[in-house]
Amino acid sequence: MVLLKKLKKFLLRNFVNLRWHTIVLAFFVYCGLSWALLSAAGEEAIVTWPDFMYWMVVTTSTVGYGDLSPTTLSGKYVASLFIIPVGLSIFALVIGRIAAFISFQWRKGVLGLKNLHVSDHILVIGWNQERTINLLNLLLKEREQSVEKADIVLCVRVDIENPMPDKIEFVKVSSFNKDTDMDRACVSEASVIIMDNPEDDLTMTTALYCSKRNPDGHLLAYFNDECLVDLLQSHCPNVECTPSVAVEMLAKSAFDPGSSILHYDLLTLAEGEAQYSVSIPENTNDCSVKSLFDGLKRNYNATLIGCNSGENTRINLNPDWSLVLKPKDKIYYIASSRINNIDWQLFEG
Repeated sequence: MVLLKKLKKFLLRNFVNLRWHTIVLAFFVYCGLSWALLSAAGEEAIVTWPDFMYWMVVTTSTVGYGDLSPTTLSGKYVASLFIIPVGLSIFALVIGRIAAFISFQWRKGVLGLKNLHVSDHILVIGWNQERTINLLNLLLKEREQSVEKADIVLCVRVDIENPMPDKIEFVKVSSFNKDTDMDRACVSEASVIIMDNPEDDLTMTTALYCSKRNPDGHLLAYFNDECLVDLLQSHCPNVECTPSVAVEMLAKSAFDPGSSILHYDLLTLAEGEAQYSVSIPENTNDCSVKSLFDGLKRNYNATLIGCNSGENTRINLNPDWSLVLKPKDKIYYIASSRINNIDWQLFEG
């Protein structure tokens, strides 16, 4: 009884989960027993090496060439009652495990379990269901008009699959503040990080973490409660905070009807004009707002609406006509599509 209990524990420990080493062990035990039984049955031709291994593979894989076979009655019983049924079971098990392994490797990307190897990508952290889907669709539309086709990576904690497996990369983590998890999303190599979570507290801690891991990236954080914006920017001035403006839009539209539609059209790429930005290249001369305004309208049918210069993060809307902008300053304009390869010499003066 003690021996049977030990044997049962051994089988349960090694054969319940059927790991690869267990399958390999079972295969060699099967081959050893098959050789011993065939030898005891008086077989001679098929128990010599390498004919034995060749015959075993051909038999258990159901190919059955017929060039080798048992010649004794006992050998035929061994083959029909042990070698063939057990061999087919092991063969099917191996094929099934290989198929499962290949399927799991493909599914790892959909489940967010793979380690990514990307850089200069757009990293979206958080899941807000339809709002996140809309955000991803807008990012994909923006990327279509951009010269640099940056990878888009969605990083979540919730138990979901990749909502757009053919368009974006996907990573599922246990924490947005754990190095081993966030390294899988290449947080330090991202050019843009967008943080949007249902809870503002989670967005706050995520923004603090990302600011530490990627201080040179363009960090964006969305908050439902505007009071947290000042608190975050006091610690992380490099994070661009976007508060909810739904109430402000309602108030604005009450006195200026159509304002909410105007702002929506400027933000979406669905149709009509939209708002874009571009930095003035380093190898250009200074240019005035007047020359930029005239040049953009005359040559690109675009309208200059604002700018910011130097280290000042505040945008100067409707800038003064005589304001002079320098290389690395950023301008904001309205156009039907993003203007790529701008000829900056048109604006000198």
